[in-house]
Order: sequence, then structure tokens, then C-alpha cells
Amino acid sequence: MATPPEQETPAPLLRVVNPDATPEEVAALVAVFSALGSGGGEAPRPTRPSWNHPARGVRRTHRSGAGGWRASGLPR
Repeated sequence: MATPPEQETPAPLLRVVNPDATPEEVAALVAVFSALGSGGGEAPRPTRPSWNHPARGVRRTHRSGAGGWRASGLPR
């Protein structure tokens, strides 16, 4: 009696060919391959650099009073 196609077992994704492999070595291989394939999330959105931000083009008012000219040249 043949098994229906939906009950067939799928082919293994990983097959160890070396008969001398220890369970620790097999576990290390599985961990590495599962970590490589786990990048399935959405890619992070790139951040806009601060020098290219539109708010940088808006002119700020300069400080008035003593030392105002010096404060205008300091980084924000």
C-alpha cells in the first residue's frame, strides 16, 4: 500500500557523512547553520545622517548679549 503524497517524509536538510562525528560536533554544525538562516526578518531602515537632515537647513536665531557671537559658532 502506497502512502499518500501529503504523508511522505521530506528529505533531510542536513546529512552528516563522517561516521566519527560526535554529538557535540553535530550540535555545533546545526547551531551554525540555523544561525545563518535565521535572518528572515525585515531589514532595518537606514538612518539619515545628521548632516543631511532637513532641520539643519533651518536657520536658528543667534543669542544676544555677552558672548552671543561666540555661542553662534559652537556646535549645536
